[in-house]
Amino acid sequence: MSDLGVILVMLDLASVEEGPVAAGVGVTDGDVEASAAAGGADDDRAGGARRGSDGLVRCPWGLSAADYVAYHDEEWGRPVRDTVGLFERLSLEAFQSGLSWLTILRKRAGFRQAFAGFDPAVVAAFGEPDVERLLLDASIVRNRRKIEATIVNARAILALATPLEELIWSFQPDPAARPVPRTLADVPATVPESVALAKALRKAGLVFVGPTTGYALMQACGLVNDHLADCFARDAVAGPSALVIG
Repeated sequence: MSDLGVILVMLDLASVEEGPVAAGVGVTDGDVEASAAAGGADDDRAGGARRGSDGLVRCPWGLSAADYVAYHDEEWGRPVRDTVGLFERLSLEAFQSGLSWLTILRKRAGFRQAFAGFDPAVVAAFGEPDVERLLLDASIVRNRRKIEATIVNARAILALATPLEELIWSFQPDPAARPVPRTLADVPATVPESVALAKALRKAGLVFVGPTTGYALMQACGLVNDHLADCFARDAVAGPSALVIG
């Protein structure tokens, strides 16, 4: 990709609207609605935690597919504090825009293979031949603007004066100031900190990031704990033994 191409991509993507998400959790409305069929409702409140067939009470979106159960139980909301892990999440959030998060989860292995394990140093060296190669790769979402945005972001990350993990975690909201959500209706799509994070990332040269994507990243990477009050995973995520995902 030429320098001119990078500039054009940055100008084009800076104004892209983010795709719809449900309560900022990275899943679509259809995914949440499907959870009603996957688990019986223990709670009459719309969007409340539900009991699965294994007897565990979870956030409703975590019951709509087997892939979601594993992601909800073992990963979502647990701290990610390394550059590669955060670059992967940022990239996948961008690819998810306008799509179901389930689509991204099922293609995750393909994304990791296609983007060299999301090593920013390797991805930053991708050129136009790599873009064309990726556009033919059915194991990922073949969207030219999102592929090019991933390359732009890798280059921006390498140019950061502050490590990506330090930059992102500096915008962590104060946990004590956050009410515990009881239903999905209590979960915001954005918070002031995600607005500020998106602004900082854009200022640093990253593209395809906005306040909603920023908040979804915060949720996925443990900057906030949006597991519902009755969800069994809430205490596991908040406890001292919470697994740090790389």
